[in-house]
Amino acid sequence: MSGKGQRIGYIRVSTLDQNAERQLEGVPLDRVFTDAASGKDTDRPQLISLLAYAREGDAIVVHSMDRLARNVDDLRRLVQQQTRRGVRVQFIKENLLFTGEESPMANLMLTVLGAVAQFERDLIKERQREGIALAKQRGVYRGRQRKLSADRVAELRTRAASGEKKARLAREFGISRETLYQYLREPENSEAGCSTS
Repeated sequence: MSGKGQRIGYIRVSTLDQNAERQLEGVPLDRVFTDAASGKDTDRPQLISLLAYAREGDAIVVHSMDRLARNVDDLRRLVQQQTRRGVRVQFIKENLLFTGEESPMANLMLTVLGAVAQFERDLIKERQREGIALAKQRGVYRGRQRKLSADRVAELRTRAASGEKKARLAREFGISRETLYQYLREPENSEAGCSTS
């Protein structure tokens, strides 16, 4: 690696008992940013600070891919954003370095990551469709259960249109404000055919 630019470490620990120091132990770094957050957490202030701090010629060094990103899409996006602006991204555990230069291996890895992300999304959708189809065959699928019958929805709409406070209506009908607004947005005839259990 060239001498120009800093080597900036990023550490994410998801629980208090994880030892942050072990992640990049023995790796020479100029500065380290550490977040205590779960992988799914989008609020990672130290990662945001690191991305703002890193300059062209710097290298972001992370113990492993799962420490940097919430999912494969997030990983691919982060790596591409940084390498496009001249920041290298290095993963110690996977022994991978993304430089943004025309590297067939790095390009292949990012393409594979993108394909894996799409594959995961497609699998989830397929499982949902299969689950719904099986539930319909067994006669147990009814879609999302409606909290209110068609008559109650009509009453709700009438009272809301006459100016009654929505918060009070939601409490009286036993639904959330969000559900109330969904009912008010639906076309008038959307209750037709819905079972009023």
